[in-house]
Parts: sequence; C-alpha cells; structure tokens
Amino acid sequence: MTRAFYSFAACAVAALFASVGVADAAMADPATGIDFSPSLGLGDSNLKLFGVGVRKKGPIKVYSVGMYSSTEEEEEGAESAPASDDKDAVMSAIQSKAKSGPTSFLLKMNFKVGAEKIASSLAESVAPRHSSAGEVEDLKKKIFDGVSATSKGAATKGTEFQFDCTEEGISVTVDGKSQGTIPSAGLGKAFCDVYLDDNGVSPALKDSCVENFCSE
Repeated sequence: MTRAFYSFAACAVAALFASVGVADAAMADPATGIDFSPSLGLGDSNLKLFGVGVRKKGPIKVYSVGMYSSTEEEEEGAESAPASDDKDAVMSAIQSKAKSGPTSFLLKMNFKVGAEKIASSLAESVAPRHSSAGEVEDLKKKIFDGVSATSKGAATKGTEFQFDCTEEGISVTVDGKSQGTIPSAGLGKAFCDVYLDDNGVSPALKDSCVENFCSE
C-alpha cells in the first residue's frame, strides 16, 4: 500500500476515535483479567488504548497485549472515516493507522516462559513479515537480553514488554528498562502486522479494536 493510503487511513481512524470517544477508559483482557491503563506516554505523544487481547499457544494463555496509538488528526480530510458498521474496512484502517505510527504494543505475561523461548517466539512471528534477517535477530537479542537481566531470568507472570513502533524504528523495553532502538521503520511496521494482519497472533486483540470502534 502507498504512503498516501497509510496517511489517509491514519487520519480516518483518528477522526473515528475522536468522534465516538471510545479510547478514554481502562480495559481488562477478558481471557486473563489483566488490566491496561487508558493511555501511554511515548515521548511527546499521549497514546490511547485501542484494544486488548490474549496470545494463546494451544490452551495456554501466554500473555495479554494492549495496542496504543495516537488519536490526533494529522491532516485535512480526516473526517472521511470508514463506516463503523463495515468491520473489514475498520480493521484495515486500524492496521494502517498503527503502521503510520507512533504505536506501542504492551505485552503482560500471564504464563512463565524462558528468555530464549519468548525471544525466539516473538522474533519468529516477525521474520516472515520482514526482509532483513539481521534486524529480526537484533530484535530477538534485545528481548533475550532484557529478560535475562530480570531478577528471575525468565518472563514470569507479570513481566512486561513494551514495543514502540515509530518512523525512527522500534524500541524495546522490558520491565521498564530500555533495551535500545533498532533504526528500521520497516521492522516496526512488520511488528504491527504480527498483531493486526490477516494472520495476526491475537485475533482477540483485533476483535477488541474493531468492537471499540463499532460499539458507538
């Protein structure tokens, strides 16, 4: 898709969120009961919670994830938002908005996973969506290093990961400690697709985002 389309879709989503006012409350993942605050600060931006969902592996509820993004209108014409009853169009617009950044994904562990396993799992989800194996490996290392440095050396219940996707790249934070930034906007977009494309790893997150749009 073109940059112009991403820009238009970002504005459309911002206008729709502004008009229905659905991003002003905390949410809990119904599958795990894990809470997410209504907003998240990222630099000069105040990102709003778009939706929450669970990441499952078989019957295991591994973690809950919340997606935060901007609801500010970026250019004229933003009033041309998709109809809130067209769920496919709404989901497409949400995905495009997320990839235009800034967007953050906040992961909160519900099940204990080792450092190598969680780092590999996240990296393996990104790999088929991004052409640079080196950048994916860098992402994996930052996740692994961050988890290894925690007091238990594993991603235990309550461990938090924050992935900030912007035009500058993707920044990784584990339990509040920055692991650095990979300067690749393409990697950030690929990370967004892990959760928002047709094969997204958390269908519940996508459903939550769409329901928040369509509920008003």
